[in-house]
Amino acid sequence: MGGMNYTAVESTKMATAEIFGKTLVELGEKDPRVVALTADLAKSTKIGDFMKRFPERFFNVGIAEQNLFGVAAGMAKAGLIPFASTFSVFASMRATDQLHTDICYQNVNVKIIGTHGGTSFGQAGSTHHAIEDIAMVRSLVNLKVIVPADGYETANAIRAAYETDGPVYIRINRGFDQTVYTGEDYGFQLGKGVLMTEGDDVTIIANGSCVFQAIQAARALEHDYGVHARVINLHTIKPIDRDIILQAVEETRRIITVEDHTVLGGLGTAVGEVILDSGHACAFKKLGLNDHFSAIGFHEDLMSINGIDTEHIIEASLDMIKRAHVVEIDADGRATRALKFDDRNFEAEIDWTDEV
Repeated sequence: MGGMNYTAVESTKMATAEIFGKTLVELGEKDPRVVALTADLAKSTKIGDFMKRFPERFFNVGIAEQNLFGVAAGMAKAGLIPFASTFSVFASMRATDQLHTDICYQNVNVKIIGTHGGTSFGQAGSTHHAIEDIAMVRSLVNLKVIVPADGYETANAIRAAYETDGPVYIRINRGFDQTVYTGEDYGFQLGKGVLMTEGDDVTIIANGSCVFQAIQAARALEHDYGVHARVINLHTIKPIDRDIILQAVEETRRIITVEDHTVLGGLGTAVGEVILDSGHACAFKKLGLNDHFSAIGFHEDLMSINGIDTEHIIEASLDMIKRAHVVEIDADGRATRALKFDDRNFEAEIDWTDEV
């Protein structure tokens, strides 16, 4: 299948939503079963690109998200491959019953594209900030959940959804996205995280718009403080990549998650569940909206206000580096090995024989 071709200048302007529209047209040209549906948001969600190319395979159900998902489910039962697009906040909340019963319960082949994810539609206010959508949709049976980091990854995610049988939820932003990758050929796999930077001092796990911030933070940590931060792009929240998470726990012992979402039930919770189930110990911190609604403003400003930008990731990483914590406990419940840091933040191993 053909890839996206852009110049270096153009690639920085290619938003996740823009790429979604173009990739869907590409799939439509390949497969006549691909159809597109909208709830009166064709222009805003960029699914209008498909409408212009294939008007006979495009359906606008009006401002009726419940109907959108019900119709999409029926089309899937008839053998079509429907891509239903609306704002993330509407897809996850306004049509939850239909998503649950019509799509997930029947395990039908519907692809949900939730645009304007997180606080990316910042100026529209709290009613249009999708800060709870991942917590809601990842709990639904049979539904796979992907949060691409940039336009290139969006193209890969759309194709992966097309090639995967069953319902898929892809969360993308409104636009103005930073470019993380230089192209599409970096080994995208559904359910597999991507190692963005090497490091053994701390691991930063992010997805969506926070991946760029995490990479910037890792560069600053190494340059300014000599701290080597591992960055993982966990683009697929469900099914989650347990191996890459547990390897990071074993090799860095410090995990920070960063998400444009509430810290309740999203990426951080999903990663924490993996660690808890494994029985491994580590220092752990979630960065995100801490049980509050976001302010209103431009997305880049909201990332700072909500503590998920580069500076806050650096601050959290340095704070975690300074902590001493137990990493090994013997059969009698006694700590046998711990990590401690001197004032320069250099690692030193010490014996610790006090009872825990």
